[in-house]
Amino acid sequence: MAMISDPQPHKPLVSADVDARADGISQKTVLYGGRKARLSLNIVIVGCGLGGLAAAHALAKAGHKVTVLEDAPAIGEVGAGIQVSPNVSKLLIRWGLGETLKKIAVLPEGIEFRRWQNGEKLGYTTWGSRMIDDYGAPYYHIHRADFHKLLYDLASPHIKLRLGSRVVSVDPSAPSCTLASGEVVHCDLLLGADGLKSIIRETVLGVPDKAVPTGDAAYRALVPVEKMINDPELKDFIDRPRMIGWIGPGRHIMTYPVRAKKEFNMVLLHPDDGSVESWQAEGSAEKMRADFRGWDPKIQKLLEMVPSTLKWKLMDRKPLHTWVHPSGKVALLGDACHPMLPYRAQGAAMAIEDGAVLGNLFSRLSHPRQIKPLLYAFELLRLPRTAQVQGSSSLNQKIFHLPDGPEQLQRDKEMKQAMNGEAGLGNPNQWADTKKSAELFGYDADKAVDEWWAERGEREIGRLASESMMERAKL
Repeated sequence: MAMISDPQPHKPLVSADVDARADGISQKTVLYGGRKARLSLNIVIVGCGLGGLAAAHALAKAGHKVTVLEDAPAIGEVGAGIQVSPNVSKLLIRWGLGETLKKIAVLPEGIEFRRWQNGEKLGYTTWGSRMIDDYGAPYYHIHRADFHKLLYDLASPHIKLRLGSRVVSVDPSAPSCTLASGEVVHCDLLLGADGLKSIIRETVLGVPDKAVPTGDAAYRALVPVEKMINDPELKDFIDRPRMIGWIGPGRHIMTYPVRAKKEFNMVLLHPDDGSVESWQAEGSAEKMRADFRGWDPKIQKLLEMVPSTLKWKLMDRKPLHTWVHPSGKVALLGDACHPMLPYRAQGAAMAIEDGAVLGNLFSRLSHPRQIKPLLYAFELLRLPRTAQVQGSSSLNQKIFHLPDGPEQLQRDKEMKQAMNGEAGLGNPNQWADTKKSAELFGYDADKAVDEWWAERGEREIGRLASESMMERAKL
């Protein structure tokens, strides 16, 4: 959860599903081939969101002492769905969550695009078991609260969590951070996982980093499935679970079932009309229905079933030039350094990959001289990938929201061609582009670190410990 404060009314945190439990699992898993850091650091992570918890779990399993500082008085998530693509599910399975995910998540058959007015099918890409065959792990849809609870269960036995701990300033040379209470928290390494409005980001960059409005805002809503199953048209969305996107002028809608098909998630993108940059601000269900009046009759049915909605302003931030403070003692991860627009559904995925890479890299730590170069190795491994995904996400905003006309007709034609088996490379349905999918979903964070370490890391960073020992021996 980011450290966000605004005057808007907020929805309460949602309880996790009773089956969203991972108690005791992380004590049984072995990561990094059993390798633990020979030098154990005192690491402070600011932010207890998905990325912060993933990093806390991975770094604790690597042998470090981890404290997580969270501004909020309680932990949890709002009611909304989230996508767990193969690049993340392979990590979660490695972390011991495979069987739990099968219980609480939904395995979608594919992704489908429809025309906004009448629901005409424009594009389709098969997922299901093909994701496992092609990329080594499944594609899941899950509830955010359930996902957060699973990561919390993994991390909590190994970390110290301090709630109600708002960071107000940072000393990057110590490193340390000062809380609103006046307490100064010291550590060996400080990591900012404090989200979109990160205070750690300003410390790393040395200047404020202002977001740029995209012109879009988003509603999020959950429809109880029992309301849908008596309508044959809507029941199909549950019986054949898939991600369905309706695309139209200046707007689009994405839908999919979550919680073992007990709830139906909806995300509705529209021109911004005064929203706030917060995941938890409550919106008007009536205004949402008005914003999508005239869309596919199936959408009208669904919107009538929505009891309440969340609404947030979509802001864009260009890729940063660095994630690491020059002191080599403070770094960023997740939304604090690469916030993702939701058009590619990779925000949480990139943050969790960050945590996995940090854990793997710092499992190799054996000398203080290695801390700074390991942080720059993290940046080297992660910044180009996240920047590419940020660009891919922004591209979908343009593709999905084309006004009706020649460009829209060409987009629809190309999507249909890919659906009918013609080459998908460069297709406006980016999920049909096999090259892009291989790059995105085929990625393995641990494998990326292992390969880099074998090619460069051992030579450039591993030797620092032995050199230091030799220097001491000469004294």
